[in-house]
Amino acid sequence: MTLLRPTVVLVLSFFCGTTLTAQTAPPERKVVGNVVTSECDPAVRIELPKAAQYVGADRWVLYGIADCELHAFVEADAQKSVQRLYWVQFEGYVPSRPDLHHTYDSPKHTTIGGMHFYVDTWVRTKDATTQSGSDREHIEALVRAKGYRMPEALTYVRLVHLLDEEKRKELMIIYGEDLAPTGLTAGELSEGGKAHDRWPGFADAVLERAEGRITIEPPKP
Repeated sequence: MTLLRPTVVLVLSFFCGTTLTAQTAPPERKVVGNVVTSECDPAVRIELPKAAQYVGADRWVLYGIADCELHAFVEADAQKSVQRLYWVQFEGYVPSRPDLHHTYDSPKHTTIGGMHFYVDTWVRTKDATTQSGSDREHIEALVRAKGYRMPEALTYVRLVHLLDEEKRKELMIIYGEDLAPTGLTAGELSEGGKAHDRWPGFADAVLERAEGRITIEPPKP
């Protein structure tokens, strides 16, 4: 897992040709409705379901080592409880740390829109510990700021695309869905739980739904 890393704001960030401090660099990707468009790193258009509501963006230096820009979308019920979460993140190690490279070793892979992704799946309860300064802390703050509530547990699929052989920049998309409609709990699906033997098929089904809800293609001219 490479979701978590500490924050320093004086490191220079370099995304799409810009040179700004993390304190002053705004998000560079454009969001219109349910579509995120990136002109580079990578050049891509990510379309989510029309029901997905945009809750905002954040950009900062993640744990002092990576220029991180994330965009959050949710589908929620009438009580604003999140049913599905869409987490789109563009990330690259800062130039001052040329020694750093991503080292994903996920055994599962998929291709969406011609792009290769490493795949990881897991279940997380809303009261699980969130590390201070993490990207999860940032996205959950965006969700809460718009009045939405996280459900008791979400099943997550993480899709990571590395831009090149250098493995210093990535596009990460995380899809999460409320576990409650399945009638199962996080404990039952976890190792040692009574439904753990169902987890491989369960995880495959969640991935299939994520692939069906996320469209990836080159930006439109």
